Amino acid sequence: MSTEHEDDRSTVSGISRRSLLAAGAIGIPAVALVACSKAPAEEPTPTSSSSPVQGLPTTPASGAPLAKLSDITVGEAIAATGPDGGDIIIVRTAATTVEAYSAICTHEGCTVKPAGKELDCPCHGSVFDLKGAVLNGPAQRPLKAVKVALSGDNVVAG
Repeated sequence: MSTEHEDDRSTVSGISRRSLLAAGAIGIPAVALVACSKAPAEEPTPTSSSSPVQGLPTTPASGAPLAKLSDITVGEAIAATGPDGGDIIIVRTAATTVEAYSAICTHEGCTVKPAGKELDCPCHGSVFDLKGAVLNGPAQRPLKAVKVALSGDNVVAG
């Protein structure tokens, strides 16, 4: 058996049905009230490599291996996960030299991909060289450098 009092206890994002009906009666769309209501806070998701959560990427610690040097051809690049958990591009510039750049396009934030001697943005056609410099826009700024080093055959963070 439903009563008017039970309707008061039913809420949408913390707003009672009665409040929604009253708002509609004075011309305020109910959708606006729901959209402005405060949603419950979500718990932060851990991303450290010491306690991985299944299905979520882990963040390598400083000095953690990011890639194998032997997997990168001299003069080419590979995509990897950087020390902060973001997408990066690792470039092997010589037999024992590597550099890394953020894989986030400076135009609108799409992820650039290695394409031979270039880095291509699939969203709007920006092209970067292997040093992160813009070869073809619409991007106007180079890719941000990321600190990496070699430790044996490993490319490591930091």
